[in-house]
Amino acid sequence: MRRIAIAAAASLALAACGGGTSADTDGDGEISMKEAAAKSQDMVKPQPGQYRATVEFVNMEMPGAPKQVQDMMKGMFDRGPQTHEYCLTKEEADKGFEEMARQAREDDGDCSFEKFDAEGGRIDAIMNCNADGQGAARMTMTGTGSETASQMTMTVDAKAPNGQTMKMTMKSSQERIGDCDA
Repeated sequence: MRRIAIAAAASLALAACGGGTSADTDGDGEISMKEAAAKSQDMVKPQPGQYRATVEFVNMEMPGAPKQVQDMMKGMFDRGPQTHEYCLTKEEADKGFEEMARQAREDDGDCSFEKFDAEGGRIDAIMNCNADGQGAARMTMTGTGSETASQMTMTVDAKAPNGQTMKMTMKSSQERIGDCDA
């Protein structure tokens, strides 16, 4: 799940981009994290500063799981919107998506994009990840963004090695609220 979270965070950085050319530069039908990172080099990067991020879990389904397991999982996610603030330094903002994708590759993540459309401040992407012994996940992401804010809806369809499935939908937003504290 950590790899999926890194990749999702990286995709948030892409919401403020432009350029409609295909990210699949080698024509193999998949868009690797490296190809997505290369496409992002000319995209708008977030401004440094203090940001407020909000994540809200909208829905979670675990068909076939015992009711007590479903209730426990829903209880973990049914806490309403979760908000936190963080400082994005100039150095972090300058690294943009390319650095996040590099970190995802170093974390032994086996993720690639099935679809990666990012143009005019909008993103529409589908990413597939496989983790040895942990299962597979397909994440659909749609959203908008600028240098100072982004909004995204993500739906994750996951399948564990034992065949158990889970579908989770969440919404996230980030907004620049000022300069970082000194």
